[in-house]
Amino acid sequence: MKWSFNDLAQVSTDALAQGADLSADITQNLLTTNNVWMMLSTALVFIMHLGFAGVEAGFGQAKNTVNILFKNTVTPIIGIVTYAICGFFLMYPGFDVPGWFGFDGAGWSMFWFAPENADVTAGYADGGYTYWTDFLFQAMFAATAATIVSGAIAERVKLWAYLLFTVIYVGIVYPIIGSWKWGGGMLDSWGFYDFAGSTLVHSVGGWGALAGVILVGPRIGKYVNGKTVDKPGASVPLAVIGVFLLWLGWFGFNGGSVLSADPGLVSFVLVTTSLAACAGGLGGFLAGYFVFKRLDLGMVLNGILAGLVGITAGADVINPGPALIIGFIAGILVVMSAVILDKMHLDDVVGAVSVHLTCGVWGTLAVGIFSTNPDHSFLTQLTGVAICGITAFACAFIIFYLLKVTVGIRVSEEHERTGLDSHEHGIRGYTIVYDE
Repeated sequence: MKWSFNDLAQVSTDALAQGADLSADITQNLLTTNNVWMMLSTALVFIMHLGFAGVEAGFGQAKNTVNILFKNTVTPIIGIVTYAICGFFLMYPGFDVPGWFGFDGAGWSMFWFAPENADVTAGYADGGYTYWTDFLFQAMFAATAATIVSGAIAERVKLWAYLLFTVIYVGIVYPIIGSWKWGGGMLDSWGFYDFAGSTLVHSVGGWGALAGVILVGPRIGKYVNGKTVDKPGASVPLAVIGVFLLWLGWFGFNGGSVLSADPGLVSFVLVTTSLAACAGGLGGFLAGYFVFKRLDLGMVLNGILAGLVGITAGADVINPGPALIIGFIAGILVVMSAVILDKMHLDDVVGAVSVHLTCGVWGTLAVGIFSTNPDHSFLTQLTGVAICGITAFACAFIIFYLLKVTVGIRVSEEHERTGLDSHEHGIRGYTIVYDE
């Protein structure tokens, strides 16, 4: 059979068309795969709020259970709504020239008034998933930063004061600090690295918690004659369930921060995340036994969370061996930090400052020590930690102070002694009804 020039040209044209169709199919399938993984990660991060609720209610006293659960229910609501109103567009303006403040007015208008004009894909994320998926995933992170504060100041903070703080801190402070790295701001241009938020989420929340603990003050009877008085939690099983839910959610927190369904990188991140959690639990176990001369379950639980926080900054650039080291050191640090805070009479109900602030700082600095990327330097990491820390603490302190001198931030002594559930909510968290 003889082929004419026109026949060959037609074959070439058909092959090119088929290749273009195949390329389009691959692109669409990749978008779908990435987007499904990101939505699953969003769900995993969302379930972390149930984990935080379990930890806080478990470590808190029974008389304050409803108050604690109320805060942990309303916090993600406030976080997601405020992020939709302004946080998303403060955090991701896409700095044309790296700076300290930006606002994507066009994005805000598109989100609220012309959603049909929203790009199908998030172009600033290389088109790997939809614009709407990106918003929801990032909103879960914003709500997490607020939840950290809740646990530290539980059992004596006024509910309305806490909610007002959350609106301002999550709606404005958190996204602006986050934009300095994740929005392409100044810290990003300096080479500061924080993969999933050891600093931008956890230590920012931790600094807020520290400011709250200082200004709200310790619970009545926590420190007597120089001694620390333990206040037994309502439910150890609930606290354990909460920690395991947080560990589960961290697969989405860190795994989703890959921002794609890349099988190699996602699986690598999940391995380093899990190893750090295990090592953190071991570090908390051993340090707790050395310090308190007992098998302290609370320190094991917080050690697990400490390891998770510690690896979050560099889960994608730190190999499994160093991940174990980072987690183990974090587990020790969380115990040491808790002891020091008690000596300073800084009452943190769940250990939020020790877990999220102390280990968030450690994890971010560890990137400058253990990262496989030679461009990551310890000095740059230290600079970023300092700038974010000073800003977050100063803003949180000012917000809490203004609330203290206006609406007040602490409940009355009577309400604190008898429990917030009965006075503020009219119901108890644990009620036994006997048939007469």
